Amino acid sequence: MARRKKIYEGKAKTLYEGPEPGTIVQYFKDDATAFNAEKKDVIEGKGVLNNLLSEYFMLGLGQIGVPTHFLKRLNMREQLVRSCEIIPLEVIVRNYAAGTMSKRLGIDEGTQLPRPIVEYCYKDDALGDPLVTEEHIAAFGWASQQDMDDILSLALRVNDFMSGVMLAVGIRLVDFKIEIGRVYDGDFQRLVVADEISPDSCRLWDIETGQKLDKDVFRRDLGSLTDAYSEVARRLGVMPNNPPAPSKPTLVN
Repeated sequence: MARRKKIYEGKAKTLYEGPEPGTIVQYFKDDATAFNAEKKDVIEGKGVLNNLLSEYFMLGLGQIGVPTHFLKRLNMREQLVRSCEIIPLEVIVRNYAAGTMSKRLGIDEGTQLPRPIVEYCYKDDALGDPLVTEEHIAAFGWASQQDMDDILSLALRVNDFMSGVMLAVGIRLVDFKIEIGRVYDGDFQRLVVADEISPDSCRLWDIETGQKLDKDVFRRDLGSLTDAYSEVARRLGVMPNNPPAPSKPTLVN
């Protein structure tokens, strides 16, 4: 394959120019970071698992009509995605109190929230991705009110889908974060779920034991991150030695 042009390198992925205009190759690295990259390590196999799991979730979302930037998986570490303009926000959906919410509000970790709570953080590593309100988003022009309505709708649809898929395999979806991108077709703009959905961007707890199956294993030194991610992949039927096309997600009504 001809040498590709690198567009961007982040903490967990590297982006390259795609083979066709409007496409990007997304490469999943084995790097693990926490606490705004203050803690770092290389976890062998993490990138492969996240690539497979993100493909699984993105395909599942597409099947229920949620638009994403995902086009196809190219190999064990790469996927082809649509090029899009990323809105500079992390969209966080919380079903249970955990992490910064527990610290911020003094709520015991694991407390079920009265309803899903959607929060927004401004994407800026140097600032530590600070929490912002819709007032900030409107004032600084990061997204319009129509965008925010659409983002909220997308986030809650992803939550419904992910919660059902995880419940079916005995995993509680505590919270997750997504990124949203703008895709342009001429003068027409639409919003899509972008970046990735994986145990890197979700909190996943075993329903029976409370065992953590997400990046908190790395953050809190709770054991092997690869084992935790592999357990999620095993339960969903998505493993590196499986055929390339993952099984369809199981929805719970």
